[in-house]
Amino acid sequence: MKLLCLSNGHGEDTIALRILQALQQRPSCPDIAALPIVGEGHVYTAHDIPIAGSVRAMPSGGFVYMDGRQLLRDLQGGLLRLTQTQLQTVRAWAKAGAFILAVGDIVPLLFAWSSGASYAFVGTAKSEYYLRDEKGLLPRRSWFERLESWSGSVYLPWERWLMQHPRCRAVFPRDRLTALILKRWAIPTFDVGNPMMDGLDPVGLDFGLNVDTSAETRIDSRSLTFVLLPGSRSPEAYENWQLILQAVATLVPVFQWQKLVFLAALAPSLDLAQFQQAATAFGWRSSGASSSHPYQTLSQLHARLLLVPSGFNDCLHQADFAIAMAGTATEQFVGLGKPAFILSGRGPQFTPAFAEAQTRLLGTSVTLVNSPAEIVPAVQTLLQTPDRLQLIAANGRNRMGTSGAADRIADSLITLLNTGNSCIKKNIN
Repeated sequence: MKLLCLSNGHGEDTIALRILQALQQRPSCPDIAALPIVGEGHVYTAHDIPIAGSVRAMPSGGFVYMDGRQLLRDLQGGLLRLTQTQLQTVRAWAKAGAFILAVGDIVPLLFAWSSGASYAFVGTAKSEYYLRDEKGLLPRRSWFERLESWSGSVYLPWERWLMQHPRCRAVFPRDRLTALILKRWAIPTFDVGNPMMDGLDPVGLDFGLNVDTSAETRIDSRSLTFVLLPGSRSPEAYENWQLILQAVATLVPVFQWQKLVFLAALAPSLDLAQFQQAATAFGWRSSGASSSHPYQTLSQLHARLLLVPSGFNDCLHQADFAIAMAGTATEQFVGLGKPAFILSGRGPQFTPAFAEAQTRLLGTSVTLVNSPAEIVPAVQTLLQTPDRLQLIAANGRNRMGTSGAADRIADSLITLLNTGNSCIKKNIN
């Protein structure tokens, strides 16, 4: 048996990789290949997952739906020809008897449906939390925004049709609320959790904090640790970094009686020198390099700034708060039960619209600030209401789920492939 995995973005590639690696641990694992619809699939090749067909990095980085200009740039960059070639690849795999696993949004789902093969869908992009919480529909500012809930679900009728199709064997939504809503229709829905929360165990980097990492007990009057999340795509991450440094600059003089530590969790693909140069322009000075630590340390008054290009998990676990301009990374931090303060930038990803939508997705766990100067009162307000931290911890874990979802999805897929049934009768709850 063969399995072809389709994904459309760096975050989706990472989630898909976790599922594929879990499949590889099963004794009856099918022959696996991946086709990243967006980008070149470095996440796959770095872990020896073969790439099927043609791939290419597009100018938009996969955010064509956020800006019409990005779509135009992608079209000029050969998007139509690439799409045609990739569709041919998927159909060739289907004719060879492959099962298709689509990870992401409607784009890989459409690819899977058009192949003619049986398929499953891992929905990473949409959640009912964008429209509602457990109490009901969220209040929206305009009639146009309220129109988003017109069809009864965040998934539109044509998306639900693709998930209801007889060849669609399983749908894995990202959270329980979304699963409950989709079960109103004849969709083979499985509530097994969110693979985004897998693979986040810390490796034990020593940042010199020497404190408990529990979200409920970490925050006290003596020290505050922030993780800084500027995003992973160039050049947007460098522009986001400037805004984050402005926010940090407002915190340092106000919290002068406390130990402040800022952990900048930076994607390894980004240029570390650009982050260091920008920090230097804000008054941060190098504290000297050490070959024993995989990060750079800078200091200013009573505060330390650590530039960490390969310690993402440890940064998330050891921080009290996040100052964030990222998608997946912010959601993962919140999923650990911790609060995040988010700023909006110029995009193409972290625009004001994206930031506002993230506040609906993550609820009370995130605070949207309109400018870097608003970080200070937002942090002070949260410190003065410690009971809210317990609510934030419960909210984040509820919305993002527990770890182990990739294994549970892999088990479901193996059952599908081994039985050959049109669907698994018993949904996993």
